[in-house]
Amino acid sequence: MSSPVLEVVDLQVELVTPAGVVRAVDGVSFTVGRGETVTLIGESGSGKSTTAMALLRLLPDDLAVISGHALLNGVDVVSDRRGVNRLRGRTVALIPQDPMTALNPIRTIGRQMVEAIRIRRPELSRADAARRAVSLLEQVHILDPERRLRAYPHELSGGMLQRVLIAMAISAEAELLVADEPTSALDVTVQAGILDLLLELQETTGVAMMLITHDLGVARLMSDRIHVMRAGRFVESADAEELVQHPQDPYTQQLLAAVPDLGQWDDPALAHPELAAAAAAAALAATHPELIPEASR
Repeated sequence: MSSPVLEVVDLQVELVTPAGVVRAVDGVSFTVGRGETVTLIGESGSGKSTTAMALLRLLPDDLAVISGHALLNGVDVVSDRRGVNRLRGRTVALIPQDPMTALNPIRTIGRQMVEAIRIRRPELSRADAARRAVSLLEQVHILDPERRLRAYPHELSGGMLQRVLIAMAISAEAELLVADEPTSALDVTVQAGILDLLLELQETTGVAMMLITHDLGVARLMSDRIHVMRAGRFVESADAEELVQHPQDPYTQQLLAAVPDLGQWDDPALAHPELAAAAAAAALAATHPELIPEASR
């Protein structure tokens, strides 16, 4: 049995704030096997993203004290600060949370992609890296990739920017993708396309994925295992279906109970939308007659 690409043991993160020291991550342990998706889920402020940023050593050294052990492809990124610098952009890649702010606004998409590609493959010329960028954009289903490379970030939609970030992440040919709320800034239809793309890439490349989300629907669709996080600790860990079907911790049960219920599909308003529209118009006429045109009264 192969060793996991990521093995975390008793990870703790203490943040130095003006009000004192805050333990944002309090002794979490988990593994991410090769080719699987492990999800950290919980409410905002539970420590999910802080865990990911600590493992990538992207927290300020003068504000964050990290302890414990975290073996990323055999390198302890907690004790070996320089080691993680050799791994980022090669063994591990990040898909950040907000595509609107993750890219440099004064550089073209092509220039930023070429730079990312040459970190992984410094032997490539700029022309070869540009051709690789075109291929990557095609892989993430962006139409007319040559034109998109000449565009600036503000000229692309949020969904297209997220696809660009995914393309840059897979250009690292990484063994682990860290996806930090990859769909939170997107509308529902675009979210579905991005999730399908991540599943497709994982199936074709076998990359492992550490997913950060607050959405149980996304976690259930994407995950092999889920860790429910609250106040910096794991309160429950289980296989995705087991956790959704048989939650044990009260906090997990509350998270599941918070998912909206769509109700019955035999609702008369759904079966006869014209009746619902007429009822709404009548209610409006009764409460605000001044809003109804005279010809319709």
